[in-house]
Amino acid sequence: MNGNGIASGFTLGDVDDRTFLLPRLIGINAAQIAVAVVSNLLLLLRLARRVTSSVVYPVAIVGWYVSSFTLIGLCAAIRRAPSASSPPDYAYAQAFYYATFSAGLYSIVASLMMITVYGAHKGYYKKEVRLTGTQHTLMLLTISFLIYLEAGAAVFAHVEGWSFLDALYWADFTLLTIGIGNIAPTTHLGRSLLIPYAFGGIIIVGLTVSSIRRSLLERSEARLSARFVEKVRRRKLRKIWKLTKEGPLLHPIGATHGLSQSSADPFEAPEGLTEFERRREEFTLMRKIKTEAARDRRWTYLFVSGSIFASLWLGGAAIFQVTERQQSWSYFESLYFAYTSLLTIGYGDLHPVSNAGKPFFIFWTLLAVPTLTIALNSMEQTVFKGIHDMGRWVNISAILPCKRRIKEASVDVSFGDHHHDTRPSAGPGVASDNIQRSPSASNKVTESDYRAVGARSRTHYHVILVREIENITKDFARSPARKYTFNEWVWYLKLIAEDESSPQNHREPSRWPKACSKASWSRCPGGVDETAGKWSWLGTRSPLMESTSEPAWVLEKLLKTLARDMQALGEEEKEMEGHMAEGTRR
Repeated sequence: MNGNGIASGFTLGDVDDRTFLLPRLIGINAAQIAVAVVSNLLLLLRLARRVTSSVVYPVAIVGWYVSSFTLIGLCAAIRRAPSASSPPDYAYAQAFYYATFSAGLYSIVASLMMITVYGAHKGYYKKEVRLTGTQHTLMLLTISFLIYLEAGAAVFAHVEGWSFLDALYWADFTLLTIGIGNIAPTTHLGRSLLIPYAFGGIIIVGLTVSSIRRSLLERSEARLSARFVEKVRRRKLRKIWKLTKEGPLLHPIGATHGLSQSSADPFEAPEGLTEFERRREEFTLMRKIKTEAARDRRWTYLFVSGSIFASLWLGGAAIFQVTERQQSWSYFESLYFAYTSLLTIGYGDLHPVSNAGKPFFIFWTLLAVPTLTIALNSMEQTVFKGIHDMGRWVNISAILPCKRRIKEASVDVSFGDHHHDTRPSAGPGVASDNIQRSPSASNKVTESDYRAVGARSRTHYHVILVREIENITKDFARSPARKYTFNEWVWYLKLIAEDESSPQNHREPSRWPKACSKASWSRCPGGVDETAGKWSWLGTRSPLMESTSEPAWVLEKLLKTLARDMQALGEEEKEMEGHMAEGTRR
């Protein structure tokens, strides 16, 4: 078979390499390529913020639909050409199938963009699209890889005397390290050029696949994590309310809307549970919710990526069985070929030879190989991690003294959640001083707030804040981000004038925030189920429900507290200077 390239490739070639060129269609084909190139360039300029979206999106959508319909029309014209006899006398060239795939891709991309524009118009999406650094990198790497792939194919086609499309097929399985081997360079120059070409291409492929994974995680991890946490949180709350009727764990003890205050201690429940202890139980339960949600999310990622991989494997095998019917492949042989290609084994005993099989192989491998890489990464986060943690547990239990083995091993192996307590137990005055207000109630931090954290003066309080900010900055730089114990949270909340022993700023969480039921969780207001200034560890305003890391949350609050108090101090000094000046004049 012989194809004349994508730009002029609407040809019909027979098995004797005779080609019927349809000149009238070449101009139409060139015009649709120009329209598609202009649409893509405008979209790139929009992403670079050089052109307004009101101009780019309509032009790009119309241009892609025009290209798609034009290609469909050209393919239909070729099928009905008078000189086109039915197979096996004549067969469609590779360019015919590339045109078919391109028409489908143009139509899909245009439809997705039209849906996105409609959603932005209705307010479901942001009207302004700004690419993150990871997305910019992915876009540049993808363009670089495609240019590198096609440029290499053009060079080797000239050096080795191949057709461009056969060279493109060779470049694809070479850069993806599949190495089928049915096409290989035979000239001295071609083999010499292969060394730098393959080395550079493999690096670009690795960077592109890594960038795809980072981009997917960047866009979905925070949102999906929040959804999983909220799902598990609601399930736990329903279970608590169902088993305990009134849910005593969820009611602030001693608050006017909580349980009855029959005890002499206003912060003690009839069963002897203090508000501080109840909040500790809430915190522990929230930690378990986060751990369970993270586990569910990791296994869901594995299931989804594994399902996509299996679909590409099984579906690809079925298509290869059809395209390679001239070789009389059975489905098992197609399955075997698809498997060895996906795992980049590439024995070469089976390979596509049809004009339909080679183009499909290129599109299929460009989808399937990155998908396999992402699936293996998901497996690393679940199966391999469990094996690794189990190995650590076995090693620790074999080395530590008998009486401490199980306890120490169970503390060390936490399956992804390590809570190290390096701060003082709970800070000065954790359970003794009750601060009956929140910073939201006033812009000033009073003397009682200083004493609660062990500060001797306002200046000493500022020094404590600065030192803790320095410590948290180190935690913020760690990877993965550090997770604080309850005692550490008590200390940090003390620093921003909140006391875990006082129920004044606590409340029970809502079991089902109705305001979020019709909206995306990521767009749901943080305080939708809790009144202003009051929160629960199990509620939506809990610091553990934030999408940011715990050090980032604490750092932001401490910086705001320090800035607010320094501003109040400056206002007090100005007021004092004014009084002194007035007294001097008198």
